Amino acid sequence: MNASVTAPKTSAASSAAQAEPISPKGCTNFKLRQVTRLVSNHCEAHFAETGLKTTQYALLSHIVVLGPIQPSELARRMDLDLSTLSRNIQPLLAMGLVETLPGPDARSRQLQATEEGHARRKQVKATWKRAQLSLNERLGDERVQRLHALLDECAALMRGDVDPDELDGDAA
Repeated sequence: MNASVTAPKTSAASSAAQAEPISPKGCTNFKLRQVTRLVSNHCEAHFAETGLKTTQYALLSHIVVLGPIQPSELARRMDLDLSTLSRNIQPLLAMGLVETLPGPDARSRQLQATEEGHARRKQVKATWKRAQLSLNERLGDERVQRLHALLDECAALMRGDVDPDELDGDAA
């Protein structure tokens, strides 16, 4: 079950040009969610005593760095739908880590980290760093670098930011 691709079947006499293409097996969505659950469980164990979940820390960090920011722009930057962002922002508002401000027009609003939010992010950043270093140690730095590059590439493809033919190694 660990094998995710089928290697091309070739005989000694056949050339690489005649080899069958590699064909993925299994459900990509399931595999991504499975790894995400494992990584989340690993990181949440580090965050247990902070009072924040890893998802809340990520959201707070984005608001600290990008804010004040309109919810629609934050959702776009984080690849979240607006209803998910709205639901996930509620605990941060309730904890006083984030506040809403009037937007540029009467119908819009912006999100901004409060002083307490800035301080909490700074405090929890060390926990995030320990969780990341622990994950890097378990997976290996080189594998994590390759994983990040592959995930960034896949995210760009899923968003339609790049043409698959423009990526290295994919051009004919």
